[in-house]
Amino acid sequence: MADVPTVTQDLPRGVKLLLNAAHAIDHMFLLIFAAAVGVIAIDFNYAQWEDLMPFGVGAFILFGIGALPAGRLGDLWGRRQMMLVFFFGMGVTTLLAAISQSAWQLAAALTLMGAFASIYHPVGIPMLVQYSTRPGLTIGFNGLAGNLGVAVAALLTGFLVKWFDWRAAFAVPAIISFVCGGLFLLWCPVETEPPSKRTIKAKVQLPKRMLARALLVLTMAAVSGNLLYNFTTNGNGQLMIERFQGVIEDPAVLGTLLALVYAVAAVAQIVVGRLLDQFDVKPFFMAMAMVQIPLLVLVSLSSGWLLYASLLVTMMFVFGAIPFIDVMIVRYVDDRIRSRVAGMRFAVSLGLSALAVWALGPFVKSAGFDMLFLFMAFIALCTVGTVALLPSEKHVAAMSIKEESLT
Repeated sequence: MADVPTVTQDLPRGVKLLLNAAHAIDHMFLLIFAAAVGVIAIDFNYAQWEDLMPFGVGAFILFGIGALPAGRLGDLWGRRQMMLVFFFGMGVTTLLAAISQSAWQLAAALTLMGAFASIYHPVGIPMLVQYSTRPGLTIGFNGLAGNLGVAVAALLTGFLVKWFDWRAAFAVPAIISFVCGGLFLLWCPVETEPPSKRTIKAKVQLPKRMLARALLVLTMAAVSGNLLYNFTTNGNGQLMIERFQGVIEDPAVLGTLLALVYAVAAVAQIVVGRLLDQFDVKPFFMAMAMVQIPLLVLVSLSSGWLLYASLLVTMMFVFGAIPFIDVMIVRYVDDRIRSRVAGMRFAVSLGLSALAVWALGPFVKSAGFDMLFLFMAFIALCTVGTVALLPSEKHVAAMSIKEESLT
């Protein structure tokens, strides 16, 4: 095999496409179980899908906790190497899920998948934006790719379950991951040095005290945002099955409709990402979170096509809020430690929000989807209060000007 070239500038276009595809793979693979849980429950002799849903929580716990060591290895060992581990690890563990013979075997395979899935966010996103001149827009397109993965999970799983069985819904994506990993190995330049030795500075240089405050706020906001994301993306499929009874009951059609919701909603991330390159984070983020509150209440009260319309708009704002956290890390944190900071943030936020996957089935079984979405409206309210604590960039800029004038 020919030697792979080394570069210190922006990544080749093909590598950027693969990094975006990796984001789609990350979210798609984690949601295959949720999309097929009803069929898997029947195969494993469970009376209700809610009883099987908690078996998927291990994937989301490892998805969060694993981000801490993954981020550290990304900075100190190299992001290219870690992405190769991601692609091939996801492929192997998804195949293991496909050949599982019991709920506990499937739970073990999904948990191991979560460990490999944890690599992407603290490694892949910092790798993608490390030389970007418009990080907000780059993250917006990356978010679009990730949520198209959510859409594909609903669409592809629905059709594979209908045409074949639930095992094919895991096996086919595994092959896709192996192919992407092979292309990444061939196309991605070797890193001349690990990120920890680089000197790419953050756009906004916050004083240490303000930086600590900003990192605390973004972690808290990420927890609430990921709770909403996990509750909705893991529960929307069963929500539509319940609320569309007597209207549409074909799983492939419902999967297509849900995929359309995610595809349209994901476009909001490009718009938000582009705006974040031009405006301050704080007021923009607060506005996005505030609009989520009445929308989530509307979903809780709706059914049929009204539910579909309200769910579509709601997911636009849920997905649209995702780029804020990654943009804040790029804006406030130097590249040499970005993977570690992102890993720390993901370990906390995704680890805690994994509780949503564990609680989803029992919560819906006891209280119903209407109470679930009212609870999510309360979470959105908490996000508003949290973001209010974020330092103002205008205030930081004014402080910097004042300090320069004094010196």
